[in-house]
Amino acid sequence: MSKVEARSLPSLSVRIDLDPESRIGPGKIQLLEKIEACGSISAAGRAMDMSYKRAWDLVDEINRICGHAAVERQTGGKNGGGAILTPFGTSLVARYRRIERAAANAAHKQLQALKSEIRRSRKVSGS
Repeated sequence: MSKVEARSLPSLSVRIDLDPESRIGPGKIQLLEKIEACGSISAAGRAMDMSYKRAWDLVDEINRICGHAAVERQTGGKNGGGAILTPFGTSLVARYRRIERAAANAAHKQLQALKSEIRRSRKVSGS
């Protein structure tokens, strides 16, 4: 089995529902990680093929639903400023990744069983 095929069968994605209208999931966490790596909201958005407005709207939503700023904009400077994660933002990313790892570890055996079952059914159907 190729690496691509091994990764494509089943995986776990974690979304944390804070209330019925507020959630944190892999996309928002990835955006925070890109902001930390790139040093700006616009560069993070470009790295994820999204507009600055979409990236900023997501950052604003994260800040609003958490009740704490996860990203702080930096103004001025030679390159026009940028953005950094606040201590809360750094903690949010780290905690989400720990939750994600714990969930993946807990589900590993069942995901492997599902993967085997899918592989068997594909062989039988000729796919």
